[in-house]
Parts: sequence; C-alpha cells; structure tokens
Amino acid sequence: MYCRNCGAPVGEKAAVCTSCGMKVGQGVRYCWNCGAETGPAAEICIKCGVRVAAGEIAEQKDWTTALLLSIFLGELGIDRFYLGYTVLGILKLLTAGGCGIWWLIDLILIAMNNLPDAEGRALRKR
Repeated sequence: MYCRNCGAPVGEKAAVCTSCGMKVGQGVRYCWNCGAETGPAAEICIKCGVRVAAGEIAEQKDWTTALLLSIFLGELGIDRFYLGYTVLGILKLLTAGGCGIWWLIDLILIAMNNLPDAEGRALRKR
C-alpha cells in the first residue's frame, strides 16, 4: 500500500505515513495500490487499474469475515452480498447455494483467498 499524499510505501496497518505524516488514505496525488501518480479527479489508476475513488481508499473486505459468513450463511448467499456481488447473492439465495455445490465451491475459493471482492481487490488478511 502507498501513501495517497506522497507516494511512499506504508504498512498495511499503518495509521499515518512515516514520510509525510499524512493520515493513510488522505490525499489524491498517488495510487494507494501501486504508488503511481494520479490526477486529483481520477476514478481509476491508469497504471494498475484499481479504483482510486477520487481521493478515498475503497475499503478492502476482510478475509476472516468472508470465510465465517461463507461457512455459516453461505447457502443463503450472504458471503456474496458481503463481497459486493448482489446479483450472485440473490441467485445463491434462491437456489440454496446451488443445492450446496456452489456453497462448497465458494467456501474453498474464500478459504484459499482466490475470490476477490466485486471491485477486483483481494481480501485483506489481518
């Protein structure tokens, strides 16, 4: 992860950038994912393609939360709703997790951290 203000690398759990002192996530000059310079009104980073959301870091979804939702409520599609896949969540709800097959596949994909959120970001492990 990179500082949106100065482009310096910052730790995943850092609250402030050690280079410029700015709170992590504030600023609009650099991409939080790759550190490339972006315009202040940019919606996506031209270098890596992630959404920079006009100055805000879009919150990454938590892997542990997604895994627990998949284990206990996966047949209802709650895991897909959490990850931002609304239509797939509804389909999973209506089919009872694809008669359990879709639920099992999603459970394995989330456990292996191979299922990104709807914006294409990997799930964050704490």
